[in-house]
Amino acid sequence: MFQIMSDKETCYNNAMAETFFHTIKTELVYLEKYRTRGETKSNIFNFIERFYNRRRRHSYLNYFSPFNFEELYSKLVV
Repeated sequence: MFQIMSDKETCYNNAMAETFFHTIKTELVYLEKYRTRGETKSNIFNFIERFYNRRRRHSYLNYFSPFNFEELYSKLVV
């Protein structure tokens, strides 16, 4: 793994992270009312671990969930 640095004005540096945070905000955060920071953290964690990584289909993965894609890939590689 290595880090790539480019100009601070290059918007593509952060594109994947920005897309991920946009998804969390539009599919979860903006639809909820949170009372505490702990409740917020717990809800976001559950969204990522139980839905985003396991059931939500991603166009980049040919509309497989990351979990299903990993299972399929591990069967093909072994």
